[in-house]
Amino acid sequence: MRFMMRVELPTEQANEMAVDGELESMIASILGDMKPEAAYFTTSNGERCGYIFFEMADSSQIPAMAEPWFHAFEANVDIVPAMSLDDLKKAGPGIKKAVQKYG
Repeated sequence: MRFMMRVELPTEQANEMAVDGELESMIASILGDMKPEAAYFTTSNGERCGYIFFEMADSSQIPAMAEPWFHAFEANVDIVPAMSLDDLKKAGPGIKKAVQKYG
C-alpha cells in the first residue's frame, strides 16, 4: 500500500547539519534505505519539509520508515495513506455507494 510521509526538519538541527556538510548526505542515506517512489522537498510551517511517497506492506514497518528521521533530525513525521489515479479509479464503486447512502 502506498503512503505519503511528511517530514519537517527543525531549522536549528538542519542548519547545523548544513553547515557541517551532512544535511544532503543524511537525507540521501535515509532515502536510500526507504527506497521511495518519489521524494519532494519544500518548506512548511517555516521549516524544511519533505513529502516522501513509498510502499509499505504492513504497519509494523512504520518504525523502520520514521525512526531514521526522528534520530537524525529530531523531525516531526506524519504518515498517511495515499492513492494514485489508478487507486482512485478502483475506489469509484465505494465512493458511489457512500454517495447513494449518505449523499
